[in-house]
Amino acid sequence: MNLLAIDWNILAVKAGQFILSFSILIILHELGHFLPARWFKCRVEKFYLFFNPWFSILKKKKGETEYGLGWIPLGGYVKISGMVDESMDKEQMKQPAQPWEFRSKPAWQRLIIMLGGVTVNVILAIVIFIFITWVWGDKYVPVSNLKYGVYADSLGKKIGVQDGDKIIAVAGKPVEKVGTVGTEIIMNEAKSITVDRNGEKIEINIPAGFIKQLNANRLGGFTYVRIPLIVDSVLNKAKITGSEIRKGDKLIAFADMPVEYSTDLLKNEGKVKDTTVTMLFLRNGNDTITTSVYFNSKGDNKILFKSMGEILGTNHVSYSFFESFPAGIKRCWQTLAKYVRNLKQLFTSSEVRVRDSLGSVISIGNIFPGDWDWQSFWTLTAVFSIILAFMNVLPIPALDGGHALFTLYEMITGHKPGDKFMEYSQMVGMILLLGLMAYALGLDFWRLFK
Repeated sequence: MNLLAIDWNILAVKAGQFILSFSILIILHELGHFLPARWFKCRVEKFYLFFNPWFSILKKKKGETEYGLGWIPLGGYVKISGMVDESMDKEQMKQPAQPWEFRSKPAWQRLIIMLGGVTVNVILAIVIFIFITWVWGDKYVPVSNLKYGVYADSLGKKIGVQDGDKIIAVAGKPVEKVGTVGTEIIMNEAKSITVDRNGEKIEINIPAGFIKQLNANRLGGFTYVRIPLIVDSVLNKAKITGSEIRKGDKLIAFADMPVEYSTDLLKNEGKVKDTTVTMLFLRNGNDTITTSVYFNSKGDNKILFKSMGEILGTNHVSYSFFESFPAGIKRCWQTLAKYVRNLKQLFTSSEVRVRDSLGSVISIGNIFPGDWDWQSFWTLTAVFSIILAFMNVLPIPALDGGHALFTLYEMITGHKPGDKFMEYSQMVGMILLLGLMAYALGLDFWRLFK
């Protein structure tokens, strides 16, 4: 891994979005525990954003509670008196139970406290999805608009996809939106795709091992949309020698290499840095313009080309305020259903492997775009909120779902699990979770250096 090749500005933007998004999720999740705990007269000793082993970045005590900011951005916590939690405060549990402690409260109150964080995350996801649907609607490039078809990369060529094909169906199900084919193949473990090749529908079988490779490549190396490179604007910082480049000019050659579509430049992606390249443009369909353009150390030439949506056209579905409620709720549950289905594949599919799908905070942070886009930010925050709710409700010791399971057992049987059992269960759960986090982090470092 070359540290000099990293665009630190993009990294900072991604990190900023990740930290803000997860700060919102963590604070509201912990608030979901904090508020019912206070309503039921439990003493809350600490409320922390991020973990704070050994020291805190900030802390302030107000009333009975210490509010603080930790230095490890992997989560947060509230410490409720008389509860076996991440703090593993065994000394407190040895003392006689006090009226203000969690363990002294009725089982139904403890259950509400434990499920408060999950409840808030579900509500938050629904609210954000409704908000996104109302403000931005649903904008996408329909597959029917792919008049230039796709470029078939190595994986695409391997199964028989050709340049110019349009993938119109996965496992017999029509594809409506551009950019969803790879995900649909993996999620449905599709055995075939249907392409439109020069007006003829052709079914292409997907061989064993293809989905495994596609998932390992993070959907890369399959197909890419082809569009002509048409200039949208030239920034002031562009260093151009020769003829002026104007809006509407079409790139037709790059360093003596003919260019018809954006994908013709894939082999040069990230390689042209700190150098000047001769570029040939077509103007008004007749005139050719030759000019020399400087690419800086980051490979940027300060020339902006029209987006895929501008060239191919988009469908934009708008929703009124009241229409956004059912649409947003539906989108939330569809997101959860896809995640659960993908999680199930980790245990049932030979094509979807844990090491290809699992990722740590590095993978999560890298999902955010390289420039600050509020629609993407809130969409990802909503997705992570519903995933966080689902993960926390799993019946695993150390998670909210584990505590809730033991409480439900108590409510049904009338027998409360002993403090020692709870301590050991919490310890086992924490070891499992920390081990999983370490494994995910190791996978991400392996991918980075690989």
